[in-house]
Amino acid sequence: MTFARFASSLHKWLALIVGVQVLLWVSSGLFFAVFPIERVRSEHRIAHQHAAPLELAGARSTAELMALLPEAPQKLIYQRDAAGQEVAVAEFSARRPITIDLNDWQVTSPLGAEAAELIARAYVADAPRVRERRLVAEESPEYRGALPAWRIAFDDAEGLAVYVAADTGAVTARRSDLWRIYDALWALHIMDWRDHENFNTGLLIAASLLALVMSISGLLLLPFRLRVLRR
Repeated sequence: MTFARFASSLHKWLALIVGVQVLLWVSSGLFFAVFPIERVRSEHRIAHQHAAPLELAGARSTAELMALLPEAPQKLIYQRDAAGQEVAVAEFSARRPITIDLNDWQVTSPLGAEAAELIARAYVADAPRVRERRLVAEESPEYRGALPAWRIAFDDAEGLAVYVAADTGAVTARRSDLWRIYDALWALHIMDWRDHENFNTGLLIAASLLALVMSISGLLLLPFRLRVLRR
């Protein structure tokens, strides 16, 4: 068998094996290039008012806060949440965070559905009607943030859903139909169909090596193909 016939046979078999994956790489890469990541993250839907640090300290306020806590916190953060409420968030090493409303000095965590919806609506610019309020207790490909969290889904053309951490009231994720398509294509792109985040798998490395050999064999065949065309 001549070198040209060997390279041609190798090229055809490799194209048969990894051709579909190469097509997925190219098509998904085109999608990533066309749609700006800011739009995928729904950054255009964020309202101007959002969570911000708050200057509040003093012996009286600190003593009142400590009286509401089961133990001394590792970190105590004063902030204004997405709904504009002044709160203090106490973080611990071995227990879930606790949120305290600084207006009436009451523990507000874990948040209920109405409080989470209020935060989500304040966070989204021109928020439409809420379609669903659901408490999420387990990670999924769509959400891997703080748990438990409220999933507040809006009834709009973009299929927007905002996740609000039940313990802190923080908006931890934004998900839209565009993001879901992006995530599905990303899973196909990196060949991690379960977790959608590991791009160091042996399967991806093997497919990449085969695609590289296929490309090199195609380049080696080019002079022979050009010679045939000249004839």
